[in-house]
Amino acid sequence: MRLFVSEGAPGSLPVLAAAGRAQCRAELLISTVGPEECVVPFLTRPKVPVLQLDSGNYLFSTSAICRYFFLLSGWEQDDLTNQWLEWEATELQPALSAALYYLVVQGKKGEDVFSLVRRALTHIDHSLSRRSCPFLAGETESLADIVLWGALYPLLQDPAYLPEELGALHSWFQTLSSQEPCQRAAETVLKQQGVLALRPYLQKQPQPSSLEGRAVSNEPEEEELATLSEEEIAMAVAAWEKGLESLPPVQPQQNPVLPVAGERNVLITSALPYVNNVPHLGNIIGCVLSADVFARYSRLRQWNTLYLCGTDEYGTATETKAMEEGLTPQEICDKYHVIHADIYRWFNISFDIFGRTTTPQQTKITQDIFQRLVARGFVLQDTVEQLRCEHCARFLADRFVEGVCPFCGYEEARGDQCDKCGKLINAIELKKPQCKVCRSCPVVKSSQHLFLDLPKLGKPLEEWLEKTLPGSDWTPNARFIIRSWIRDGLKPRCITRDLKWGTPVPLVGFEDKVFYVWFDATIGYLSITANYTDQWEKWWKNPEQVSLYQFMAKDNVPFHGLVFPCSALGAEDNYTLVSHLIATEYLNYEDGKFSKSRGVGVFGDMAQDTGIPADIWRFYLLYIRPEGQDSAFSWTDMLLKNNSELLNNLGNFINRAGMFVSKFFGGFVPEMVLTSDDRRLLAHVTLELQHYHQLLEKVRIRDALRSILTISRHGNQYIQVNEPWKRIKGSEADRQRAGTVTGLAVNIAALLSIMLQPYMPTVSATIQAQLQLPPPACSILLTNFLCTLPAGHQIGTVSPLFQKLENDQIESLRQRFSGGQLEESLSLKAKASPKPAAVETMTTAGPQQIQVLMDEVTKQGNIVRELKAQKADKNQVAAEVAKLLDLKKQLALAEGKPLETPKGKKKK
Repeated sequence: MRLFVSEGAPGSLPVLAAAGRAQCRAELLISTVGPEECVVPFLTRPKVPVLQLDSGNYLFSTSAICRYFFLLSGWEQDDLTNQWLEWEATELQPALSAALYYLVVQGKKGEDVFSLVRRALTHIDHSLSRRSCPFLAGETESLADIVLWGALYPLLQDPAYLPEELGALHSWFQTLSSQEPCQRAAETVLKQQGVLALRPYLQKQPQPSSLEGRAVSNEPEEEELATLSEEEIAMAVAAWEKGLESLPPVQPQQNPVLPVAGERNVLITSALPYVNNVPHLGNIIGCVLSADVFARYSRLRQWNTLYLCGTDEYGTATETKAMEEGLTPQEICDKYHVIHADIYRWFNISFDIFGRTTTPQQTKITQDIFQRLVARGFVLQDTVEQLRCEHCARFLADRFVEGVCPFCGYEEARGDQCDKCGKLINAIELKKPQCKVCRSCPVVKSSQHLFLDLPKLGKPLEEWLEKTLPGSDWTPNARFIIRSWIRDGLKPRCITRDLKWGTPVPLVGFEDKVFYVWFDATIGYLSITANYTDQWEKWWKNPEQVSLYQFMAKDNVPFHGLVFPCSALGAEDNYTLVSHLIATEYLNYEDGKFSKSRGVGVFGDMAQDTGIPADIWRFYLLYIRPEGQDSAFSWTDMLLKNNSELLNNLGNFINRAGMFVSKFFGGFVPEMVLTSDDRRLLAHVTLELQHYHQLLEKVRIRDALRSILTISRHGNQYIQVNEPWKRIKGSEADRQRAGTVTGLAVNIAALLSIMLQPYMPTVSATIQAQLQLPPPACSILLTNFLCTLPAGHQIGTVSPLFQKLENDQIESLRQRFSGGQLEESLSLKAKASPKPAAVETMTTAGPQQIQVLMDEVTKQGNIVRELKAQKADKNQVAAEVAKLLDLKKQLALAEGKPLETPKGKKKK
């Protein structure tokens, strides 16, 4: 036999490793050829690796060559290995080829590469974890292990692409990589150059098709039904039979909630929303809703849980909004804090505290941390060149400057950060800067400011990260972002601003300045807790006993994962730092972004006006939660998910299970005599329940929702196969079978009601009321499936849980939130009016639409005034004036005011 391989050809890795295992069992000559050498005479393109058999035949599939070597070793084929090989070819290779092409040929790094393979790596990790075996097909190494190891090695030999939270995958990969045949294969192919050794080979290959027109998908990948052992089935049945007696006593709710020594104490924060911005669906799923699911889950686990959030109220954004509305900054904060609280209340967010940052406690705690930093030499003074808008007569806060990103060229970069490339920016670095209030060009002026000395804090930060990250549940994007900051070198960070509305700086010479909002906003978590309880330090100065989970979108990662930890470490006051930093990607709206000014997308105060219940919004947002990559809200997809997953799957199963009890058994749960199929179903449900726990403990919220829907599908299939509505009319044995199926089904429905509680609390409570689920079972979720509705239990009245969403209803909502719909509706109503052409009337628009137009009129008026002041070209001024008049016309129509034809000079 002769094996042809090529240096830098990824497929050579597994075949050399497999050949190494089979050595001494056959004569084998290994030849190294160039990547363009045609070894197989009947192939039109070069192909390596290739195995030429003694018979003259050729094997040129990597898995086929590896299989041949394993068969020489006496290995016997099995179905599980074949399934893994099929998955490797159809699922792993397309994603992996694209990732390697991105990394090696296009030079991309980090999340751009990792996002392509995240699902595949997670799938392997879950499979290894679930089976509790060291290898993919069992207790010993198989063909599947070598093929997958060889495929993954070029990428995973870089620790950046092997996250520590994928512990089972990590262990499996390290075990195989330490074996001598695998080590020799890696040395032969990669030549100690790492993944760069693949470049000459990959540059000659066509671009992977999966890179062409990749679309963001909201669909999770399906998993096959797991194989069960007799031991797993027996354990599931034993747990089921113990029933309610195995539930521990329900822990009484404390007030205030405080850490308890010896218990699991979970502190959960959601990123503080800016008070003057109404949150859109992306803000809600990225922070408060995701954190709410985890908080509710933590309480179901009987963990000692405190969940807090609040409005971030200081800064220029508030000052500007106050000026626009003719209110004081405090009045603006009071007004919008109520709006935020109402939105989150409607979405059923279970805060223990929803506070605010404009409090004496905020000033006290922020100034204390600052003074401790000053005393320890971690604060610097320097002169800063800032952008000042002469038209507005103020220094511009970073977020009120917009321009072209100096790094990637994005044209709408903010003065503090570019949303496209994610890099932090100093506002004066922006190209073509503009004041976002009046659109004039600001000038650069100097001012004395204070800086946090991040380089000096770099060592304690890295020591803390080295201790914290292993074994933690920081999301991969959070890890990448913090590592890139450290890799690029930490720089002093300005912590003061020339404003009036903020936390005062307690230092001589800086009395006219306030703290930069991103220095003290994260301290808001501490002050909000201090306003909840005077024992706040038991949470925030207790790192030994408290696990801190912080939820946010990825643009907030630097401040929570680096700036605040550096401040707290420098203060040297034993602060509790983030244990698990959970960052989402971005949620887009249909084919674009949410935009309040353009009327695009659904904002929190609008969702309740759609007629769609809050729990449906919660379900769909969590179903499309952007965990590993950006996702998109789609009205069509929302309709499909409601009508298929909720109405036809989950709702259909729970309603049928309850109705069978009411209709066939008088409302009492019947006796259950389990068959082997029933026991197997118990084990499958238990396995899926345990998977749900594994995912939520790792804060994989979107994936855990799949487990609920999977159990429901098991239940629907179980009912369909056993047909209790037919058996109830048959023999005594048939009626008994109908009773068993109904009893088991209604217990699965009860389990689903508890699993649903973090996701759809109102629906969960409705199911529990319909089934009259015993109160202890409603408050605790164990890792085993229990019989919580024993024979003889009486249920309540059963009714449907969900309503169908209709196409015309959804199309109407799509048009309503598509942007530009206001102008179109105004125009149509004006044309349809029987009034004379000189006067147009219409029905008053909603307050949100009117506010949008008022903001646009103000902005356009500022532009016109600035152009006139600069004595700009008359044609340019006229064009902008025309825009202003058009906006004023739209505003008048929106407010229901008559609009007379403008009077002008008569033509001669």
